[in-house]
Amino acid sequence: MKKLFLLFILISSFQVYPQNGSKNISLEDIWRDYRFFPKYFEGFESMPDGHSYTALDSLNNLARYDFKTGKFLGNLLTAKELIPEGKQESIPLSHYTFSEDASLLLITTNQKPIYRHSATSIGYVFNFKSRKLSPLSDEGPQMFASFSPIGNKVAFVRENNLFIKDLLNSLETKVTQDGENNKIKNGWADWVYEEEFSKAEAFSWNADGSKLAYIRFDESSVKEYEMDIYNNLYPTEYKFKYPKAGENNSVVSVWVYDLKSGKTTSVDIGAEKDIYIPRIEWTKNPNILSVQRMNRLQNKLELLFYDAISNTTKVILTRNAKTYIDITDDLVFLPNDKGFIWSGEEDEYNHLYHFDFNGKRILQITKGKWDVMEFKGYNPATRKLYYISTEVSATDRDLFSIDLEGTGKLRLSKGNGTTDADFSSTFDFYVSTYSTANMPPVFELHSADGKLIKVLEDNAKLKTVLTYYRLSKKEFFTMKTRDGLLLNGWMMKPTEFQPEKKYPVFQYAYGGPGANQCNNNWSVFDGAWHQMLCQQGYIVVCVDNRGTLGRGREFKHSTYLQLGKFETEDQIDVAQYVGGLPFADKSRIGFFGWSFGGYLSSLLITKGADYFKANIAVAPVTNWRYYDNIYTERFLRTPQENPSGYDDNSPVNFASKLKGKFLLIHGTADDNVHFQNSMEMAKALVSLNKPFDFMAYPNKNHGISGGLTRLHLYNKVLNFILTNL
Repeated sequence: MKKLFLLFILISSFQVYPQNGSKNISLEDIWRDYRFFPKYFEGFESMPDGHSYTALDSLNNLARYDFKTGKFLGNLLTAKELIPEGKQESIPLSHYTFSEDASLLLITTNQKPIYRHSATSIGYVFNFKSRKLSPLSDEGPQMFASFSPIGNKVAFVRENNLFIKDLLNSLETKVTQDGENNKIKNGWADWVYEEEFSKAEAFSWNADGSKLAYIRFDESSVKEYEMDIYNNLYPTEYKFKYPKAGENNSVVSVWVYDLKSGKTTSVDIGAEKDIYIPRIEWTKNPNILSVQRMNRLQNKLELLFYDAISNTTKVILTRNAKTYIDITDDLVFLPNDKGFIWSGEEDEYNHLYHFDFNGKRILQITKGKWDVMEFKGYNPATRKLYYISTEVSATDRDLFSIDLEGTGKLRLSKGNGTTDADFSSTFDFYVSTYSTANMPPVFELHSADGKLIKVLEDNAKLKTVLTYYRLSKKEFFTMKTRDGLLLNGWMMKPTEFQPEKKYPVFQYAYGGPGANQCNNNWSVFDGAWHQMLCQQGYIVVCVDNRGTLGRGREFKHSTYLQLGKFETEDQIDVAQYVGGLPFADKSRIGFFGWSFGGYLSSLLITKGADYFKANIAVAPVTNWRYYDNIYTERFLRTPQENPSGYDDNSPVNFASKLKGKFLLIHGTADDNVHFQNSMEMAKALVSLNKPFDFMAYPNKNHGISGGLTRLHLYNKVLNFILTNL
């Protein structure tokens, strides 16, 4: 489950909050006028040679810049060259990729989202030599269009089948034939893979473009979920495959298509059918495909190598866990069969390891009581790795480099806060995004050693806008739970704070496994929303409970088999801690949460009813039996194996304990956390004659957005808070 409704932007380090701002924030400022939305460094893309990069200008021209100096080198193409034949306007350049030799540009337009990571689009190819713009295909929209390594072909998915377009002769080859809606998907992951393994594209080119591997999903035995779309005289019934906890999954198989022979070969992934194949990826060897195979309980992960010459598969590496294993994109293969780098939690923290090509561990590269949050990549020329970690603080994210031998570690971040980086194709340069909790974004160009070359965007205009408003500072703190465990949190006090007064408390969290909110970075929409509450006289507080990210395996996995138990206890401890502060009114504490946070909010107003006066739950899970199997079984196993883990902390089972005010909000077209969850919660409350407020958003998904929807939602929430808290 992902916190789709949250948008976090990374930003700069010095304080901007003045003492003389006089304006108050309105919901229209946030959700209609986007007054606090920062500027981004748009369209950054490294050229394949690694010496220059591209970015979009305000006129939709694709400009080229030198990495070493940051100087403008001219436009690669102009908006006038992006007008398709028979059209009047140029196509937007928001999504584009270069071919390996930079002679072609693949542009995808008219994106129409399907689920979280999938969308159809209309593709175009721009030829820099002929200066000609051509449609990728005339046969209909495509998905996941991607160049082959030699650039003369493009693979894509259409209507559940995999295709290859030859750009030299314009021939389109249909690689698979059996794709069918809600039955067979080729090269496109099913709903639950896309949502919980964060991967929708399920095909991979080999190193020389001679082969294409793909996963086939047979959804025939997966049950359908149905929801009504209210758009006509009679609502449209939308059906899609959604495997709930304990229910059947897709049967997956892996195939390799040889472009020269036109032959498709099945990859041996074992006899067991009830498994997951969360990733496939070719190694640097064009004949060796890596396949990650995971068991249903997600506590055993195997790395397989398939040899396309001998048509054999062998297990290279096996990882086992007493709880579960996370799937990442941290697997990187080294040139010349020198092995691979992969992250793992073997020493109770997530670190980077070097293995040889036979799966034998050569070295643990990073070490310490902190987590590598993301492996950014490896430069074979310098033998350096780049990664983001929590080494400085669990609330910070810092960029480091380290040698392959585990020596020469260097912190590239320049200050406390959050740093992210996009590297050039050769890892000689990177564009950083730096943030703290109290400032808007700064984007900078650096050389690989961290030296600043150029400030690309400092958001000076937004900083000036902020000086007009009465703003509070976000302050970080730690607190102890009933068990003596330290938790990280932040607090924002009322704008005109007077320590002798007592203020109501607005408590907020996501709280779900492997995610956290107490980060030293800039929050755009929620940050402005919380500032508005501070102007209304509320204390806003957020604490990351057990099960969240960045503090090692034991902390993250402590909620295993009893999801919701410790999270609820910790948030009750937060309410008691904050309620015990001399300036807080412990009789006026409320909680707001979305998705997993909505689940927590529902538990806290029932199981924790003695501590909370008014809670808001948006798109909550109310019974884990209703949620998808990959996510739920990862933490709870199946309902058949662990029924108490499902029932002991599902809010629908505690409706009788509701005492305070409760606002329940859900989108009727939520494909992720189904509307059914709120309907079942409402049914339980009505059966007990428990009063509550409810708001349904027609045809809205898990994010409940679009048009003025968010403005309407937050007006509803604000009125509820002002009336009840």
